[in-house]
Amino acid sequence: MPNGRSLTLERGRVLAIVNVTPDSFSDGGEWASPQRAAERAAMAVQDGADALDIGGESTRPGASRVDAAEQIRRVAPAVRAIRDAGVAVPISVDTTLSEVARAALDAGADAINDVSAGREDDRLFALAAERAAGLILMHRVAPPDQDRYSDRYEQPPRFEGGVVEAVRRFLTERAAEAERAGVAREALVLDPGLGFGKSVEQNLELSARLSEAVPEAYTALSAASRKSFIGASSGVAEPRERVAGSLAAAVMHRLAGAALFRVHDVAAHVAALRVVEASLRARGG
Repeated sequence: MPNGRSLTLERGRVLAIVNVTPDSFSDGGEWASPQRAAERAAMAVQDGADALDIGGESTRPGASRVDAAEQIRRVAPAVRAIRDAGVAVPISVDTTLSEVARAALDAGADAINDVSAGREDDRLFALAAERAAGLILMHRVAPPDQDRYSDRYEQPPRFEGGVVEAVRRFLTERAAEAERAGVAREALVLDPGLGFGKSVEQNLELSARLSEAVPEAYTALSAASRKSFIGASSGVAEPRERVAGSLAAAVMHRLAGAALFRVHDVAAHVAALRVVEASLRARGG
């Protein structure tokens, strides 16, 4: 990573969400100032987070797009405040724009989490390669302002060959493109995009078949935390109360091979993953 920090993935690692947005689906506005972001980061690390994910544009369905200048205004001061507070764990910036990613890397971030998988800004892969930054690539069907929650589809989205095959094909192609741009394979993490352009049933299928959706050569990211398909499956309407359902998905994903977990409720996920890791060691897995 560009600043000498790294994250090994020999066990499940927790990537704590620090949204510096006013409109995220479950914590919008809560951590919007640099000081509050630094406080959230310090709490997350104290709770056991291995890394932080800083987002300046909400990716919830129906969210308005945010231009590069505004994202930088939100994200770069937050990253600097977190570093100034002495928080040393790796930081990823959740953005689809290379200009925002560069500003965050300059401020002290180490990786880029691109929910468009490089399709919104064709300079982003080159930047990741130039800076030796970690890079998360996600599958989605449409940008946030054209998307909807998984439990609000009148008809399920259609995927050629089924949702698992479509996600695998897309992630394989985008990872290969990133590698052609110079991004090292070990720097790549692939996210099947749970909740992004899929119905509840399709998200559940992807969740159950995560090891098939992400090519074996790459690290898989689990990002189910508090999402609408968790709410629909568990019967819990309030996102903040979907902890149990989120933990169930995380445990299932770890058993399927996922190694990085993007979460809101850090302490609960850390504890759940510790039990999974202890069980895997006990059986020699």
